[in-house]
Amino acid sequence: MKHLLTLLICLLPFAAMAETRVPQSAGEISLSFAPLVRQTAPAVVNIYAKVVTQSRRRTPFMDDPFFERFFDGFGAPEPRVQNSLGSGVILSSDGIIVSNYHVVGMATDIRVVLNDRREFTARVLLGDRESDLAILQLEGADDLPFLRLRDSETVDVGELALAIGNPFGVGQTVSSGIVSGLARSGGANGGGRGYFVQTDAPINPGNSGGALIGMDGTLIGINTSILTRSGGSNGIGFAIPADLVAAFVRQAQAGNDRFVRPWAGATGQAVTADLAEMLGRDRSGGIIIAGLHPVSPLAEAGFAVGDVVLSVDGSEVNSPAEMLFRMSVARAGETTTMTRLRDGEIADLTVALIPPPEVPARNAVTLPEGGNLPGLALSGINPAVIAEMNLPLASEGVVVTQTGAIGRRAGLRVGDVLQRIDRFDIAAVDDAVRAFERASRGSVVRLLRGTRRVVLRF
Repeated sequence: MKHLLTLLICLLPFAAMAETRVPQSAGEISLSFAPLVRQTAPAVVNIYAKVVTQSRRRTPFMDDPFFERFFDGFGAPEPRVQNSLGSGVILSSDGIIVSNYHVVGMATDIRVVLNDRREFTARVLLGDRESDLAILQLEGADDLPFLRLRDSETVDVGELALAIGNPFGVGQTVSSGIVSGLARSGGANGGGRGYFVQTDAPINPGNSGGALIGMDGTLIGINTSILTRSGGSNGIGFAIPADLVAAFVRQAQAGNDRFVRPWAGATGQAVTADLAEMLGRDRSGGIIIAGLHPVSPLAEAGFAVGDVVLSVDGSEVNSPAEMLFRMSVARAGETTTMTRLRDGEIADLTVALIPPPEVPARNAVTLPEGGNLPGLALSGINPAVIAEMNLPLASEGVVVTQTGAIGRRAGLRVGDVLQRIDRFDIAAVDDAVRAFERASRGSVVRLLRGTRRVVLRF
């Protein structure tokens, strides 16, 4: 008995040590995630964002076909406050934080609450709606706990992961799961056009912007959305990979106020088994190029319609979203190596990583109050506009960037490409402005909506 007591006393310091360090083996992990949570949770924050918008009080006449023009703009604007709740992750000791754009992108007031209950105000340094990422800076913060970013190439399907966030505003919560899949491009933000890490760790509203943590204590990704029919977690969640977060941080620290994404200037589709057979390949994989803009950097490098892109910087690409991700995590202004398949021959081509050019100039304009379509905003089309508004590569002419109240009720939508107004062809912004000034009730507008031709009558 005396020897047993002595042995227990000797083991006590080691037991205490095991409770305060990161797990070192699968056996230790199976006992508890607590040491890992203690290490990482202080770097995950709660975010409370407020958006103040101006809206006008509705009247019974605003939806009347005859009176609507007379009551458009009637009454003084009234402020309307919208609150949103989400999470964020501290990435540097001086208060650089990453969260989702849909949490803070339009906020006029942002309050960040740390794990130790300290509160800070924050401002958005850089945000991007398409990637659903935003980089924040805390005011007056220093010596904060932070997480290191994981190299996304080292993440494996099946490894354990923790999701940390503030679901439903109940307070910081930890859930566990595994990495269920990589290179997912469906079911999440951006119309399924993003590139995500999939996890079965439960994610719920309020987890947006929170951390997906690996067992080494690094940040695998930023939780952004779930695939659900009921609104609750079904075990299919999506996180934005840490490599893309790193690209955002680099640009924010360089002073960019918007994310400059390298431009491919190309459209394509995944090479399926049927396509692979037609190409003489024994397996699917890669992206076949279906369209190229005349000034596309891929065209400049030697790609042509019908070529297959097999890899970017040595990493296979199997969807357009994956190719864009590989380009986006590289440093803009540099080059990347793409592997091309053409007529059975494989070659490596050097492609410039450039933003879409602003040539020709946009010549953007907003129609004034008192005209036929007050608030209607128009822009000329160039590669930058095509990329920002996700227009077809061959788009030319004038695009609607804001409808205004009357334009919206007339059926116009953001992204409509104007072709003809009454008998006037529309090739430039000035053509559209003059045609709308001449327009009257009953005027006919012909436009392209995506690839579909639409006719509207005012």
